[in-house]
Amino acid sequence: MRTSRSLKLALRFALREMRGGLSGFLIFLTCIALGVGAIGGVNSVAQAISSGVATEGQALLGGDIRFALNQREATPDERAFLDRLGTLAVSAGMRSMARLEDGSDQALVEAKAVDAAYPLYGTLVTRPALPAPDLFAEEDGVYGAAAADLLFERLGLEPGSRIRLGGATFELRAVLASEPDAISDGFGFAPRLLVSLEGLRASGLVQPGSLVEHQYKVRLPAGSGEAGLAAIRAEAAEKFPEAGWSIRTRTSAAPALSSNIERFSQFLTLVGLTALVVGGVGVANAVGAYLDGKRGVIATFKSLGASGGFVFALYLAQILIIAGFGIVIGLALAALMPFAASAALSSFIPVPAEGGVYPGALALAAGFGVLVTLAFAVLPLGRARAVPATALFREMGIGGRGLPRWPYVALAIGIAVLLAALSIWFATDRRIATIFVGAAVAAFIVLRGVGLGVQWLARRAPRLRSTALRLAVGNIHRPGALTPSVVLSLGLGLTLLVTLALIDGDLRRQISGSLPEQAPNFFFVDIQAADVDAFSSLVTGLAPDGKLVRVPMLRGRVMALNGVDVQKITVPPEGAWVLRGDRGITYAANIPENATLSAGAWWPRDYAGEPLVSFSSEEAGQLGLKIGDTVTVNVLGRNITARIASLRDVQWESMGINFVMVFSPNTFAGAPHAWLATLMAPDATLAEEAQVLNQVTRAYPAVTTVRVKDALDIVNRLVAQLGTAIRAAASVALLASVLVLAGALAAGNRARIHDAVVLKTLGATRRTLIAAFSLEYMLIGLATAVFALAAGGVAAWFVVTRVMTLPSSFSPAVAVSTVAIALVLTVGIGLIGTWRVLGHKAAPVLREL
Repeated sequence: MRTSRSLKLALRFALREMRGGLSGFLIFLTCIALGVGAIGGVNSVAQAISSGVATEGQALLGGDIRFALNQREATPDERAFLDRLGTLAVSAGMRSMARLEDGSDQALVEAKAVDAAYPLYGTLVTRPALPAPDLFAEEDGVYGAAAADLLFERLGLEPGSRIRLGGATFELRAVLASEPDAISDGFGFAPRLLVSLEGLRASGLVQPGSLVEHQYKVRLPAGSGEAGLAAIRAEAAEKFPEAGWSIRTRTSAAPALSSNIERFSQFLTLVGLTALVVGGVGVANAVGAYLDGKRGVIATFKSLGASGGFVFALYLAQILIIAGFGIVIGLALAALMPFAASAALSSFIPVPAEGGVYPGALALAAGFGVLVTLAFAVLPLGRARAVPATALFREMGIGGRGLPRWPYVALAIGIAVLLAALSIWFATDRRIATIFVGAAVAAFIVLRGVGLGVQWLARRAPRLRSTALRLAVGNIHRPGALTPSVVLSLGLGLTLLVTLALIDGDLRRQISGSLPEQAPNFFFVDIQAADVDAFSSLVTGLAPDGKLVRVPMLRGRVMALNGVDVQKITVPPEGAWVLRGDRGITYAANIPENATLSAGAWWPRDYAGEPLVSFSSEEAGQLGLKIGDTVTVNVLGRNITARIASLRDVQWESMGINFVMVFSPNTFAGAPHAWLATLMAPDATLAEEAQVLNQVTRAYPAVTTVRVKDALDIVNRLVAQLGTAIRAAASVALLASVLVLAGALAAGNRARIHDAVVLKTLGATRRTLIAAFSLEYMLIGLATAVFALAAGGVAAWFVVTRVMTLPSSFSPAVAVSTVAIALVLTVGIGLIGTWRVLGHKAAPVLREL
């Protein structure tokens, strides 16, 4: 009862004291609002997109359920099974070369052929709007087609122009503006060309072994729920165990999109949490400065008999109320983000047009905001509680007294541990989140050490002749110096930016520099077995100094590992891609030249025993496979089980012909397949490459020719766009750092005023003081920049070399820009605050001495 009465009294006094407004807490409020808004907004947008995918699943998938087969069409029995499920729409997709009628130019396209039932859901939008019969109909041997703007641009065409695809002629009757099921088809490196199934058959591109995916989309009868979808899956697996088809339902219309959204939102959540934690330093600074200004009030309370616990409760209530205002502002911003995102992203991904409020995301952000506030406010509040009234009346403030009593230290640590645990628990990838939390803790410890180290060096610096420099060095290590706060606040934001900038630079250098140098000039896909020798002669004649490598290629889906269905196996995210979708596979009598055996032995050239496979060693380790294990792969509707005979170290970064699985030649004896080839011609000019591309397309229109540099250019643009988006997101953390820096400098203004007045009284000029303060901020900023470069460089090196397995190098441009940013921020913000200090009147301060 007594405790309850005391808490009510503390709350009443807290509210009375706050009648004077929130002066001094602007940065506190901004830091909390920024971090909470970032976390809540990112998770709200992610949930909005995921909700859109679920709501629009039928349109995104193009049906209620989709069956996909690679390199073959459904058998009569399979087709009969699909027909009886509901309304069926059939389509086929493949990459090919579209060329002008005179053969003077060509471009890679993502060809998609559809039937009259397309689309089952959603709307196909073209410019001009044409009904399907008019869009695709054959007229005098010419088929209709629609194409993306990019194809018109690349080939210099306009609606009504004609192109050749394989052996058929197509008239581009419209521009393809919107394809309802495009997202479920995945990302494409080439512009879309939409034709009819009849037109694709007439082109002659679909031949035995061609890399074509046949899709069968079904609109189920009304009222078919999730149980019905599960029953269809089970029936399909029972009736056709070796079909090898990929089955996807409307509930997982775009799994790659959903997965990428989860990963990106997790990254942005961690960035937002970084901003919030950095803002926590601002919270500590603001609370310390506020309590310093209230030292007389606290002393009065204690003199009148108030306990330390009462003082702690009173000011904790004030801090939580103020934090509540910041959290509410942040939540309001977060709640608006899905509405803004729906307008900005609706043309790219299916964000619900009405936006929406997502309580779970907002509650998580609010919880993080409260925990960060408590974690960083407990220690300064604990120090205020422990200081006696006489000391408060007698001394300048309550800061710089070390740690408070152990219960407050334990409480702060406990809250920090809870914050870390929640960060990991709510993360999509807990391994990444754990690494982040560990890195954040390490960064705090190291940055604290850096601040103390800078002070230690300043304390032991030799006596300097320059008065301004001597004052600057003294200010760095004096009691209550700003050095630890500035280094901690600015160091985290700069380190994050340096890390991201170096990773982005390494990726772009690799894509634009190293990869093109070691990658082949061309990939040739879908070379028919009957044409492979003549094709090789043509290419060798066009590029006599080049190196042509050719291998047989099929597509297969991993169905089981050691007899266990892959759907029932849990594997690490980095290895899951091997089991997701179809994989390119090959057979070979000899070890591929760009790989070396790491375990096991290769089969003899005339081997005729059980099927054997050589597995990539890295991926085998990720999947838990070893020599002697078995892998079941479905190829052309037949399950083949092979024993792992060897493991290979594969040089994926060479961008040559590499496969996760290489089988013994007897495994696919008699199976129809095409060939894959690469041409390495390092000295070829652009004109010579253009001639190879043109001549191959003319002679073999069914062969898909991919110029590697063009594909790398597309990847480079994507990496650049992604890097810009990531750096923009990371700037939130830097903005929080800047706010905390400004808060730290503002919190030290009281001591600055005292020092400036005393020094001016003793004869120091304004110019000397400005020079001293400038040099102080410059030295602290330089020390922070050096740490950020070192820590960011190590972090980027680890990610690039250990995670991405790519070469890493340090960028001088990043170093220069980091130092410049640090100096501009510390000196600029420092001088803005100092200018006010230098203009303060001396009399009021001297009277308090």
